[in-house]
Amino acid sequence: MLLIEPPRIERFTEIPTIGIRTITPFRGMLATRDQLLGELRHWLRTHEADASGYGYLRLHTVNMGGLMDLEVGAVCHERLPGDDRVRPGSLPTGTYATLTYLDHAVRANRALLEWISENGKSLDKTVETDGDHFGCRYEEYLTDPATEPRKTRWHVRLAMRLRDSD
Repeated sequence: MLLIEPPRIERFTEIPTIGIRTITPFRGMLATRDQLLGELRHWLRTHEADASGYGYLRLHTVNMGGLMDLEVGAVCHERLPGDDRVRPGSLPTGTYATLTYLDHAVRANRALLEWISENGKSLDKTVETDGDHFGCRYEEYLTDPATEPRKTRWHVRLAMRLRDSD
C-alpha cells in the first residue's frame, strides 16, 4: 500500500448521493461492487444525471464471515429522484478519519483503524449479531476507470465517521 495522503481528521457536511444498496456475502463482494458500479454508471448516463467523481463503496454493515450490507453510489450536485433500483441518499455530516491510498485496500483499512485507535478516537459503529453497523464508512474512487482500468492503480480515499464525543 502506498499512502497518497496520510490519516487525518476531516469535517464533512451532508453530501447528496445516488446509489444501489444490496446485501452480499463478503466473499465475492468486490465482484458485486464492480457489477453495481457498471450498472450505476449506465444509469447515470441514461438519466443524464449530474454526478461528480467516479463512485464510492459504502459499507453499512461489515461481517467478513457472513453478509455485507453495502451501497455503490455517486456524489450528486443536487438530490436526484432515483427509481426502484437506484435510490437517493446522502453521506452524512460528521467528523471523519480519512486517508488516501494506492493499492491494498485491506492494509489501508487496517492502517486507518489502527490510527483511529492510537489517537484515542472511536468509530460511529454498533456491534450487532449480524456484524458491525457503521454510521458512515466508505471508500471513494478518485481515479477515472475509463483512463485507468487497473484497480490496483486507483487512488482511493477511505473515510470513517467518528463518534460525536471524539
